[in-house]
Amino acid sequence: MRPDPIALSRGQRLALTAASFLLIAVATMALGPLISGSGWWWMCAFVAAGTLFGGAGLRSIRTPASLVPVLELVILVFLLTLLFGGATSIALIVPSNATFTEFGELLGGAERTIQQQSVPAIPVPALSFALALGVGLLAVCIDILVQTVRMPALAAAPALVPILIPGFIIEAGAEAPTLVLAAAAYLLMLRVDVRVRRRARIATGDEGDDAATVISPARVPIASTLGATLGLAGTGLVVAAVLAAATPSISTSLLLGTGSPGSIFGRGVSPFIDLGRDLRRPDPRPAFHYFSPDGERPYFTLLTLDRFEGAAWGVTEAQIDGDNTVDAMPEPDGLSSEVATEEHPIDVTIDQVRTTWLPVPYPTTRVDGLRGSWFWEDGSLTVRGVDADTSGQQYQASWLEIDPTPSQLRNADRRLPDELAPFLALPDDLPQVISDTAVQVVGSAATPYDAAVAIQAFLRSPDFEYSTEAPVDEGYDGGGFDVIAQFLETRAGYCVHFASTMAVMARESGIPARISVGYTQGSPSQERVGGVQRIEVDSHDLHAWPELYFEGVGWVPFEPTPGRGLVPDYSRPGAGQSGNEPVPQSGSAAPSASGRAAVDPGGGLGGTSGGLSATDSWWLRGGVVALLVAAVLLAPAALRAGQRASRYRRIMRGERPADAAWAELTSTARDLGVDVGIVDTPRAVASRVADREAFADADAEAALIALRDAVEHERYGPSGRPVAADLDLIGQLAVARDALAADERMVDRLRAVLVPRSLVDRAQSAFGERQSAGA
Repeated sequence: MRPDPIALSRGQRLALTAASFLLIAVATMALGPLISGSGWWWMCAFVAAGTLFGGAGLRSIRTPASLVPVLELVILVFLLTLLFGGATSIALIVPSNATFTEFGELLGGAERTIQQQSVPAIPVPALSFALALGVGLLAVCIDILVQTVRMPALAAAPALVPILIPGFIIEAGAEAPTLVLAAAAYLLMLRVDVRVRRRARIATGDEGDDAATVISPARVPIASTLGATLGLAGTGLVVAAVLAAATPSISTSLLLGTGSPGSIFGRGVSPFIDLGRDLRRPDPRPAFHYFSPDGERPYFTLLTLDRFEGAAWGVTEAQIDGDNTVDAMPEPDGLSSEVATEEHPIDVTIDQVRTTWLPVPYPTTRVDGLRGSWFWEDGSLTVRGVDADTSGQQYQASWLEIDPTPSQLRNADRRLPDELAPFLALPDDLPQVISDTAVQVVGSAATPYDAAVAIQAFLRSPDFEYSTEAPVDEGYDGGGFDVIAQFLETRAGYCVHFASTMAVMARESGIPARISVGYTQGSPSQERVGGVQRIEVDSHDLHAWPELYFEGVGWVPFEPTPGRGLVPDYSRPGAGQSGNEPVPQSGSAAPSASGRAAVDPGGGLGGTSGGLSATDSWWLRGGVVALLVAAVLLAPAALRAGQRASRYRRIMRGERPADAAWAELTSTARDLGVDVGIVDTPRAVASRVADREAFADADAEAALIALRDAVEHERYGPSGRPVAADLDLIGQLAVARDALAADERMVDRLRAVLVPRSLVDRAQSAFGERQSAGA
């Protein structure tokens, strides 16, 4: 990196640093619609301030310019260690090997939370770390452009990164006020740079023989460039308004998908659960194992399906509440103190299943020992991770065993709260066979409880067969209404069909219903730890079952699938009636191999990982963002290439060809860092360039002199006097440009292509600064 030829004072450097900090702080505000709260912004502002002003401090002690960005990265690492290193750090800010391991885990968690959360996302530690790291790196980039290579106009590229991100995630894109503020901050930074440079030039004074003839006044009048600044400010505000209006079109383009809210912060789970493929796989895989000191063996719920997406069951899209931490979970909805309950501890170790939904008994009251950020969802009390999955987790849960009596269920209040209305919803075009069957089965049931027992008994009767093959052979595999209708005709299916049918028939009978997906109780092993038997749960225990709501008791599970799981005592026909008490049944049923579920090699439900159905859209959208950022960074090179092509066309057309060739030569010289002023005469420029080593070659020197003479003849000679042939000008220009590049290092040539100085000079001149060698 070449040092800036104009030395700046500490105060001037500090002014540029403050302007750079304001730009990155305002640009980061664009992420506000994506992330809840404001604490994350203050954290990012702290990291940006520490990095930028740390760099200013380094420059104040005359640290070499090329070393400052490297040391700024070191400062960034120290700040990240202070905020996220915790016990792994040395003296709070010095990272250790364990700190970098922790950083790697946080980055992995950030990727998962981006896939799994909806907007506005909760700023969990992993997401906060990614934000702090990203803002810190952007701050270093801006500082390099503004302070080191002295090209502040290009600072717009890193500042645009946080501004453009909302357009890929939410329909509205970045907020218009933020865009206006960011444009104003950018213009302010450019204005500060102009004022700082001008004062530095005035303080430098004359530069010998190369000094400009006209020297700027010792006092810089503000009004001298106020008009240009206001004009550019107005243009910037108009551009910001247009960008605000255009941003939604980005998120709805065909390239980026449907543009639905939260498409990057997605739930990471498919709401339509198709277990058929898993049920037909014969080889079980370990899912998890647990120890239950009280000897209880509950079902484990992963997620709850409670609404219809078209004709299929789905999960209600609900925003995670950051206060719903799993260290304290509420009592289940609808449970009264009159129902007998007993709390049980359970220790769970995940073996191979990998999902963002945690297998826990319903209802769970507390979970401890989890890695990452996990939250419970209202109503279902299912537990979902936002920056971690179940892989390798070991945790302790306390769950509540609810033991209602048939009498309590039978006497439940039939007046239901309004919030239960969605659990009764059915489409208008429900197949008639479902309604007719529900009426036939429920008949004259005296209470909703009796109707539920009748539906379960109907589905568990010998008329129905458990089969994973029949739905495929007959073409009705799945869980939609047409599938249920066909299932009621064929009367063969697996757990999804039985659970879906009972839930729909219950709603048809006026009973709120939903479906839980998870695992049955598992099978005891021979291993004991501390006298407690180890229970193994594998992929064959994967299951779906309906839950029905009774006021005063809450959500009650039923088991309509024959040969699977355990039929609750309260749901047996005749339960609670004199002389018909149910016989308690312990353990789980032992279904045949064809009646068991399996997970795929990825360890997730239905062949997915990181959730029940993973999405590849994050990678597509992330790639599009990367391409867009690359396009912004390459824009100066593209503009410079377009300018060069335009000048060559002028030469070919004979439109002041010598002037076009000379303009291209001087622009190439400025791009390569040659001290050539915009207002220097061709003879002065040629004299300065001819001193370079490469122009000792006779051909290079002759080409330079020919170009100089041609432009002088064209500018100052008699009108109509012929100049050199166009083709000669192109050849001479090529020789001269090659000679200019020959004296530069490869890195300087690359910088000249990617960050052309001639374009920056033009932008700075628009703000009122006239570039010359001596002014």
